[in-house]
Amino acid sequence: MAKTKASSKKQQKRGVDFKKIKRKLGRKLPPPKNATNTEIKSKAIILPEQSLASEKMGLAVSKKGLTLKELLQQTSHHNAKVRKDALMGMKDLFLKHPEELKLHRYAVIEKLRERVSDEDKVVRETLYQLLKSVILPGCNEDNQGPFISLIMAYIFNAMTHLAIEVRLMAFKFFDLIVQHFPASFSLHAEKVLQNYADILRKNQFYLEDKSKLKNVLAGLVCCLSLLPSSSSCKKKVHGQEMLHAFEPDKPTEVADFSVVINKLKDLVPVLVNCFQDFVPLIHSTQQLDAQSFDCLHNILKSIDLVVRFFVYGTEKDNRESHPSMWDQSISSVLLKKFVGVFPLNPVLHLSEKDDDRYFTLNVMIAEIFFHLSEWICPSAELLEKFLAFIEYALLEKIRSEVRSGRAIREKQIVALVHFVPKLVTQVKDNWKSRLLQAFTKTFLNCNPESSVKLACISAVEEMLFSRGMLYTDASDSELLDHLITWMRELPMLLILLGDRHSASSQAVLHLLLRLGQCCTVSSLLAFEYDNLQYSLQEFYGICREAGKKCYGPFIKLPMDCQELSICCLYYFRHLDPLMLKTIASCCLCPDLDASLLFRIIEVLHLAFKAGHIQITDHLSFFVTLVSRVNVLPGDAHPDIEEDTKISNHQTFKSLIRVVCSCLAQMGDNVLLLAILEKVILEQILLKLPLDNVCAMLRVLVVLDSKPSRLSEESILSLSNFLLGYLIDVVHRIPGDDDVPMSSSHVPKQSCYILPCFFLFDRSHKLLKLVLNVMASSMSTSSSLSSNDHTHHASGRASRINDIVNVLRLMNRDAKIKQIICSSRAEIDLIWQNIHSLQEENNLGIRERHMIQCALDELMTIRS
Repeated sequence: MAKTKASSKKQQKRGVDFKKIKRKLGRKLPPPKNATNTEIKSKAIILPEQSLASEKMGLAVSKKGLTLKELLQQTSHHNAKVRKDALMGMKDLFLKHPEELKLHRYAVIEKLRERVSDEDKVVRETLYQLLKSVILPGCNEDNQGPFISLIMAYIFNAMTHLAIEVRLMAFKFFDLIVQHFPASFSLHAEKVLQNYADILRKNQFYLEDKSKLKNVLAGLVCCLSLLPSSSSCKKKVHGQEMLHAFEPDKPTEVADFSVVINKLKDLVPVLVNCFQDFVPLIHSTQQLDAQSFDCLHNILKSIDLVVRFFVYGTEKDNRESHPSMWDQSISSVLLKKFVGVFPLNPVLHLSEKDDDRYFTLNVMIAEIFFHLSEWICPSAELLEKFLAFIEYALLEKIRSEVRSGRAIREKQIVALVHFVPKLVTQVKDNWKSRLLQAFTKTFLNCNPESSVKLACISAVEEMLFSRGMLYTDASDSELLDHLITWMRELPMLLILLGDRHSASSQAVLHLLLRLGQCCTVSSLLAFEYDNLQYSLQEFYGICREAGKKCYGPFIKLPMDCQELSICCLYYFRHLDPLMLKTIASCCLCPDLDASLLFRIIEVLHLAFKAGHIQITDHLSFFVTLVSRVNVLPGDAHPDIEEDTKISNHQTFKSLIRVVCSCLAQMGDNVLLLAILEKVILEQILLKLPLDNVCAMLRVLVVLDSKPSRLSEESILSLSNFLLGYLIDVVHRIPGDDDVPMSSSHVPKQSCYILPCFFLFDRSHKLLKLVLNVMASSMSTSSSLSSNDHTHHASGRASRINDIVNVLRLMNRDAKIKQIICSSRAEIDLIWQNIHSLQEENNLGIRERHMIQCALDELMTIRS
């Protein structure tokens, strides 16, 4: 025990090497005593000229602040996301700064073309959208050749890529290039068609992912649409093209496609095989899905475009000298493959959507067949199969069009209607009758505003004129019945179309005009054409609704349609008076252009010369125009407030000149005066507006001569009317003395007074009668005005002043002055009557002064 205690004491006396310090939790440890302080303190060094922001000052940048150069560099980055973001940044940059694209377009496309074969799908799709939405639209106006050559080599490279996805995307890129630069197909057609044929032969993806095949075929259709085809597939109507099939726009310059003939011949069997691959799918299911339908549609469209190129697009002499251009075996393959499955309708009770899809495909097969029939002569049995389909389509499908809407069926029916004119002239009598019946029912039953009606009009025109059916034998009663039915439908069609569809109305009017020009070859058809005018009255004329005039569609149609409808009037061999009355109502419409008014007069006058209008009807037409035109005031009547409408006073003066010129050309004025004298007097005495009365007097002067041939009754009627007319002219039309030098109104009294002076010069008796009316009017209190709405002659003093003003106006004309000198007795009677009034005691100072002035003026005239 003693030993143990001793040893513990020894240990307690030893030194401690490491002293353990107890630390509280959460307290920071102090630094070691031997720690070195590495903290460095300094002031910031500012170098603004070396900052990154200053380097980009003034440059166009994207949202992320990257310049075009940086974005182009990032398109080659190893990370796919960086490449995609760079493409998106370029889109943003070009949208904000479009001038960057114009300045660097070649550098941009030279860098972006590397991404056509990018291994990442998202990057390729982003590039496609960038080209589609920004780059290609922005470069459309530039030189296309170098631009296309930069990218085409990379697209062709991608078309042969090992990865199927890259190859398919390459065709999508090429389709985009063709849409913006159609000439790119003609420059590379041979190589493009070869690549399309190669990709379509590899059918491992057909049924697995039909969307890929659909995209390839859509691009092929776009390319083949650029092949030249027949103008027979298009009908031109008055400068406008009317499509009858799925005809795309063609480039203005047709390239030489002779080098691709062999490639096209190789492509057809490949497309046929693609079609055959879908046949089991068609028969195995009751529903045709949308992607399968799109693929079949594009396959058939591609075949159709190739067939059209060989049948129509090549020159006839070239086809005859090189019969090997189209291999007959290909025709046999097409007929064999299609006829075996035609029509594509394995299930009788289909839904409306599936039925529409099958019908569309059947129509396309029928189109290919009828185009091929231009090249080969099909068997009667085969032809009958397709004729039955056309008959069914025209009879049955047009009914469903009427029942459920026309949008679905129109295109297909239009395509079939296009073939009817040729088939009718080629098939046997039995089928000719059946096709005409089906076509006529389609023409009558389809919607007036539909494209089917427009196609039927074009087909009727082709059958009548191009195919010679208008000159058919009169013994063919069935054909004549169809012709008459078509003719009778045209006026009602014009009325139904109204003024909303000018293109369709123009086509109908053009057909009517051609019928009028050619119907003289057949008395029966000419009779039917004449009867059309009774149905056309509603198209030209007016009807009254609630007291308001409602004009026909003729007034609101474009001028080219109005011109056609006016020309049609000439070819009615016997123009009915009711029709002339209707045309006159159109001429009186204020909305009718002045040039069309004169055109109507010209055409009707030519029709009169040709014996199509009776002389009395023609003269009545002129009288109606002259007496009923509503003349707006203009500068002829300064005392009337300016109207909001534009004055037609000058047009009215031109109208009177034209009418007088036509009357002078019509022959014997004695006969014309005998016909019109009573009518003109009746119109004048109806108290028409001043302008219309002046016009009627001018017409009377044109027909009369010196000495006057007017009857005693007419002279007496005029004598009672002319004084009031002359007083109206003096009051309403300013003369030389009444218009100040600074006034903008030009005196027009001579235009209104000269017809009266001509009549006075030709008949002194008329002047004496008018002077007698002046003398007798001193004792009457009635108005001397020719119009009830003027009351300037109220009061005897005012009447005396008006008469003296008229006499003063007459005295200015040298010839009338001489005649007045020979009528001294009548002038003295006027003076005496005025003087006798002055002696009355009930006159006021003002009236006495007015009468004295009148006497002084009259003494001057007497001297």
